[in-house]
Amino acid sequence: MDDEATRPRRLLDGLLAVLDLTPHGTDDRGQDVFTAPSQPQPHGRVFGGQVLGQTVMAAGRTVEPGRPVHSMHGYFLRPGDPTQDITFTVERLRDGRSFSARRVHAIQSGKPILSMIASFQHDDPGLDHQDRMPDVPDPESLPTSSQVLRHIDHPVARYWAQSRPIDVRHVQTPLYLDAGEERVARQAVWMKAVAPMPDDPLLHRAVLGYASDFSLLESVLRRHGLTWTMPGLKVASLDHAMWWHRPARADEWILYVQNSPSATGARGLGVGRMFTKDGRLVASVAQEGMLRVPPRG
Repeated sequence: MDDEATRPRRLLDGLLAVLDLTPHGTDDRGQDVFTAPSQPQPHGRVFGGQVLGQTVMAAGRTVEPGRPVHSMHGYFLRPGDPTQDITFTVERLRDGRSFSARRVHAIQSGKPILSMIASFQHDDPGLDHQDRMPDVPDPESLPTSSQVLRHIDHPVARYWAQSRPIDVRHVQTPLYLDAGEERVARQAVWMKAVAPMPDDPLLHRAVLGYASDFSLLESVLRRHGLTWTMPGLKVASLDHAMWWHRPARADEWILYVQNSPSATGARGLGVGRMFTKDGRLVASVAQEGMLRVPPRG
C-alpha cells in the first residue's frame, strides 16, 4: 500500500504510543510513577495537548474501573523538550464512595512542566440539560488542513498538513494565512482522530483532551485579525480546564465551538464546547494563553 493510504493509521498509532504510558511502580512517597516519550514537533517544544492527554491517562490508570474522568484543571509551567521522556507522578488524593481525585505532575530534568488535578466519578442519575449545537456545515463539505496548506513549503505548514493525528476542519476561514474579513471572537472546527481507535473510554477522553489544545486560542486571534504566520507573534498556553459531560468517541466527528470573552494584559481566554455530530454536548473547555504581539506602526 502507498504512503498516502497508510499515513492515517501510522499517525494515530504514533499518538496512541505516547499515550500508552510505561508504569514504574511507586516512588518513596508512595506516588505512582509512569514514563512516556513525546511526539516530534517542528517548533522544538512538546505540544501541550499531548501532556494533557498523558496526564489524564496517568491519573486514570490509578482509578478503579467504572469511574470515568469528568474534569481536569492544569497549569503549564515550563516548555517541554520532545527529545526527552516525560515522567508522570500520580498522587492519590482521595477515593470516596462516588468520586476519586488525583494530582499529576509531568516532569522533565527534575522540574514539573505541567501540574494537573483530575476528578473521576461513578455514573449517577440526576438532572440533565445541555446547550444546543449551532447549525454549521457538515465536516465532509469543508477542506482538510492538507488541502489548505499543500502549497506552503514550510516545516510547520508541512507538519499541520501531513503529520497531525487529528483531522481538523475549520468552519470559518482557517487562520493559517488569512484571518478573513470578520473581526469576531468566535469560530468552530470539526475534528476527529484520523483512524479508528480502540474502545477504551479513558483513551477517548484523553484524545479529546489532546485535541482540545489545537485551536482554542484562535478565537482570540480571530477577534484581532491575526494569523499564525504573523511575524513576531508568540502564543503559549498558560492553563487548561476541561469537563467531560457525556461519553463520546474521539474517532467520530466532534464539533468544537469556541469563543473568547476577554483578552487583556498579553493574555487571552478561550472557551469551547464539544458536540457530537448528532448534537450531544460531550465536553466543555477553558484555556488562558499568553499572546504577545509585536508593536504595529
